Amino acid sequence: MGVMQSGTQMVKLKNGSKGLVRLFYLDEHRSCIRWRPSRKSEKAKITIDSLYKVMEGCQSDIFHRHAEGNFDSSCCFTIYHGNHMESLDLVTSNPEEARTWVTGLRYLMAGISDEDSLAKRQRTHDQYPFSSLTFEEADKNGDGLLNIEEIYQLLHKINVNLPRRKVKQMFQEADTDDQQGTLTYEEFSVFYKMMSLRRDLYLLLMAYSDRKDHLTAEDLGNFLRTEQKMTSVTTEYCLDIVEKFEVSEENKQKGVLGIEGFTSFMRSPTCDVFNPLHHQVNQDMDQPLCNYYIASSHNTYLTGDQLLSNSKTDMYAWVLQNGCRCVEGGWSWTAGTVPDGEPMVQHGYTLTSKITFKAVVETINKYAFINNEYPVVLSIENHCTIQQQKKMARYLQEIFGDKLDLGGALNKDSKQLPSPNLLKGKILIKGKRLPSYLSADADEGEVSDDDSADEIEDGFKLKNSSVSHQVESVIRKKLDSLLKESRIGDKEDTDSFSIRALLQATHKGLQGSLKQVVLHCEPFPPCCSRGQELSVESCQSSRSFASRRSFFSGSGAYGQEWKAHARTHARKTIKLSRDLSDLVVFTNSIAAQDSLEESTPLDVLSFSETRAQHLVHHQAERFVSFNQRQLSRIYPSAYRIDSSNFNPQTYWNVGCQLVALNYQTEGRMMQLNRAKFLVNGNSGYVLKPPPMCKGSFSPFSDDPLPACPKKQLLLKIISGQQLPKPPDSMLGDRGEIIDPFVEVEIIGLPVDCCKEQTRVVDDNGFNPVWEETLSFTLHMPELALVRFLVWDHDPIGRDFVGQRTVAFSSLMPGYRHVYLEGLTEASVFVHVTVHDMFGKGRQLRGIKGLFSRGSRSCADAPPGPPLRKRSISQQLLRRTASAPAKGRKKAKPLPPPDGEGVMAPPPARPPRISASPKSRDLPPPSALALSLTPPPTEDPCGSHLGLEGMLDRGQLD
Repeated sequence: MGVMQSGTQMVKLKNGSKGLVRLFYLDEHRSCIRWRPSRKSEKAKITIDSLYKVMEGCQSDIFHRHAEGNFDSSCCFTIYHGNHMESLDLVTSNPEEARTWVTGLRYLMAGISDEDSLAKRQRTHDQYPFSSLTFEEADKNGDGLLNIEEIYQLLHKINVNLPRRKVKQMFQEADTDDQQGTLTYEEFSVFYKMMSLRRDLYLLLMAYSDRKDHLTAEDLGNFLRTEQKMTSVTTEYCLDIVEKFEVSEENKQKGVLGIEGFTSFMRSPTCDVFNPLHHQVNQDMDQPLCNYYIASSHNTYLTGDQLLSNSKTDMYAWVLQNGCRCVEGGWSWTAGTVPDGEPMVQHGYTLTSKITFKAVVETINKYAFINNEYPVVLSIENHCTIQQQKKMARYLQEIFGDKLDLGGALNKDSKQLPSPNLLKGKILIKGKRLPSYLSADADEGEVSDDDSADEIEDGFKLKNSSVSHQVESVIRKKLDSLLKESRIGDKEDTDSFSIRALLQATHKGLQGSLKQVVLHCEPFPPCCSRGQELSVESCQSSRSFASRRSFFSGSGAYGQEWKAHARTHARKTIKLSRDLSDLVVFTNSIAAQDSLEESTPLDVLSFSETRAQHLVHHQAERFVSFNQRQLSRIYPSAYRIDSSNFNPQTYWNVGCQLVALNYQTEGRMMQLNRAKFLVNGNSGYVLKPPPMCKGSFSPFSDDPLPACPKKQLLLKIISGQQLPKPPDSMLGDRGEIIDPFVEVEIIGLPVDCCKEQTRVVDDNGFNPVWEETLSFTLHMPELALVRFLVWDHDPIGRDFVGQRTVAFSSLMPGYRHVYLEGLTEASVFVHVTVHDMFGKGRQLRGIKGLFSRGSRSCADAPPGPPLRKRSISQQLLRRTASAPAKGRKKAKPLPPPDGEGVMAPPPARPPRISASPKSRDLPPPSALALSLTPPPTEDPCGSHLGLEGMLDRGQLD
């Protein structure tokens, strides 16, 4: 650690350059790697949290491209980091330095990976209750001290709007050394703890401690049983909590938990909203494969868009270790014109790069079963010669070995698929099989050649070998420009694929660019290289050029319905080798056309999303029935060239197992996918609800399970903690302090889909208080995902701050923290209650569908006393530590938008909470604890009155 913090000079390799010499060092708090010199200045860093793996030697793609450098592999290593597995490739001057950094980084990563991420957060929070970078960034002159002006600037940056008089008072209390007027790192920690004392948790502690400022073991046990619904809580367990979380030695000796210890406990994994038992496999794994949702990746090898991006074997390692169990081996193509050349993996009809099929198989073999033993499906689209197919079969057999041996599973019932447990450690090859009527002696035969690009008109298909560099350059620039400017995200409307946006946005500019290329650079049509013959498939000369131009100019039939594609595409065939065919056992690939064809349980039907959506809307019940006996795979439309994702819930609702997404594209749909599979230890297999595995089921019914009780979910949104400014804020940290509100969305069956939101809190991202209950009714909770979103309200719409998506079945009851995904400290504090509801109840029917406009209540509160008007005591609780600055006028707000990242206002907007001027200097929490009688009584919604209830009943003066 000392060597790394002192710094080491290393060569940083980059694409297309000779390498840069930089000084790399570990920061003071061991939280990030930095380097200098750099034009990025303070942003030149990689956090330890974001590290994925550290690989020794010259193994990355960048090192392979610098093969001429003849680097000593013992001096080389690669750091993979971030959501997209970015690589930092480094060369040291000697092997000792490389070993030091590799060992040190792996040690730091182990401190994160061998504990739950929340436990890691707890550990760092105990050392310093704020980001280690916060102090450094605030220390403008680098002297290790902060003056009062630097404190004011820092508070604005972290979304705190405390009155200056209050800040000055806390500053003076924390400034205890000889250097008056400045705070050291340790003094700032004290200041920060004073500022961030949680009133909501303090009141909760007093509610169960009989007016004391601490909890005894008995008090703590009462809280855990009553609120957190924990069973078998013993005195020893409570004393263990005191020992682990209490910071005061005096309190530890007395066996009591003070406010700091209670706060640490409530922010620990024990009190997270996610059920800790779900970090492990907890479902029955002995049912047929068709009874499970299976985590699936589309075009696994691609790192970006579907048209121009690079292919990397590293992507297989990444998705497999993140729980994906069905990967795509891609389109295997003949390499050049050599008959026995290496089979290559590439996305067909595009300009993406190639990787060898052998390298893909080796990577899968290495990483398939590192994190779990459940079976992996390798999906292959084969476009190779017979000789190359035999080579592919040989690679699969030699590299996978016993992982392909399915003899044990074959002895079972042939009328149903085997279970995940029965197939542990096995790899299933999904591909074409030779027809059964062929003689067993036949070495090859013909099979259908339907593939995932069939919905694209032939005139739109690009051929890598037949596109000039000038045209490729134009395409790349236009695509990059489009993706940056329009920020195409996850498309849920299948009628608005990004290819259409591309064609419309680039109609004039790209067509003009192509004309210049043709006139000044190419005497031949741009679809073929100089001296190369035009292929039959690309037609002849001007006709081919016209078809290529139709792709870029927006003309052509790309808007045709999928039925039209089915009519215009004649059935194609390809020769298949017996060697490759025999490796396909339980997953015989069949490209579905117009209907759900009757077939055996061993056949896997593949549907593009356009065809699948047609079936969902017109044959939903039959689709459910089909998925009860065999597997179906849904893959994104070939028109999604930006690698956007469809909404997977649409296909989970009808029982589709292999719903393939572009894992490289972070966003809403991948967040839903992660939440779905975290339910069962992120094993890649999640059981479908029993009604979807047997019998008839109608996913679009208003009451799909009339004989079963519904669930009512009551979410009390209490407060927020350390909510940052929006990531894409134009002014960054210098922008205004946010006005947050929380939106909760239910995603599941159409009848369950709904959104509700809290009111807005003005000028407070540090510790806003809402204390507002949202209610939802769920007909099939096993399918439902609960999505918490935090937004910043502003006069022209709203900005996305963060989200966390959790499966309903993984929610924990009681007082819980919902940590926003990807943000270290940002959280929402909630109370979760779930009730059974029998009969129809009093429901307010929301608009069906996942993306209804506006926010509607999903269900009324259960019968009970009428809701009370908010009292003065309730308003006291709602006052926050930060109030609007004097004289600041708030612009009249407009309604928030309908979807994330879209500036379209819905019919209604959240009401606001604004702290009154009198609330700017609140007394410390200890001054509030005068007369409190535990425990609180029940409220009309079936939960405890909570904090505002205590105030309203006069329990708190």
